Order: sequence, then C-alpha cells, then structure tokens
Amino acid sequence: MTLRLVLTRHAKSSWDNPATGDHARPLNDRGRRSAKAIGQWLRDNQYEPALVFSSDAARTRETWALIAPSLENAPQPVWLAELYHAPAQTMLDALRTAGDAPAVLMLGHNPGIAGFASMAARQPPRHDRFRDYPTAATTIFDFDVTDWRDVDWGTGTVVDFIIPRAL
Repeated sequence: MTLRLVLTRHAKSSWDNPATGDHARPLNDRGRRSAKAIGQWLRDNQYEPALVFSSDAARTRETWALIAPSLENAPQPVWLAELYHAPAQTMLDALRTAGDAPAVLMLGHNPGIAGFASMAARQPPRHDRFRDYPTAATTIFDFDVTDWRDVDWGTGTVVDFIIPRAL
C-alpha cells in the first residue's frame, strides 16, 4: 500500500490592515482565486485527501474553506496550533499521527513547509519554485509505507507539483 500526502502552503494573505496580527491575517483576492484553483486542480487530478491537518491560522483556515468545495468528499479539517509556523520536524511528527488515512492534506506556512517538502522528497521535481514554495504551492507525495509512523525524510516520491500561476 502507498500513502499519499498533499502538501499545500496557504494562499496569498492580505497585508491591508497593519493592525491585524499575523495569526489573524485573511487572504487577499489573489489568494482566494489561487485557493479555488488549487481545489479544482486537486479534484481534476483525483488528489483528494481523506484527512486534513492544518495550522489554525486564519489564512490556512480560509485556504481550506476555498479548496474544500471543489472536492467530492472534503473531510472536516483537524486544526493544529502546533502547525502554525511549524518547523519541518514538527510537521513530520504531526503527519505520523494520521492513523489509517490513505491520503492526508497538510496545510501550513513557510519556511517550515518548504523545508518539509525538500527534506521529504527522495528526488525534488525540476521546478524552479519548489525550493522556495510560493503561496498555494502544492506537492503530491507518495510514500511506499503502510503506516504514517514509518514516513521519514528522503522517502517521498514526488508525483506532482503545482503553483497557482501555472493553472
């Protein structure tokens, strides 16, 4: 059995109100369009998750809220405070608790998500934006394990990688 990870960075956030704290920042218009496009891309390519682990920040919540309507069976997300600006190892630790879900979508922030993507990939994709992981960037990883607890660095096969501007 192969386990699948959909790794998505939150969409572009708004900086319109300088009084808004980082955790509470919403998406801007471009971010909203990008999140919807990623949702449609996930559906079109049959990359639908059975479980969602997400940071509890406003911009990750809004990103998921705009992705979910495109999916046929969007799961209820699990909001994890520890994923807010999490380093790569914290993200891996969270992923290892995914139980029997065959496909997990993890939604987070840079720089941790870019680090996670680079460290998880057996072979990174040939894309000039993979290492910096722009907003709403999404990688599809397959892991040749039967238990999420066995996922480790350098063991993920990159199946696909997309950024919103390519859609």
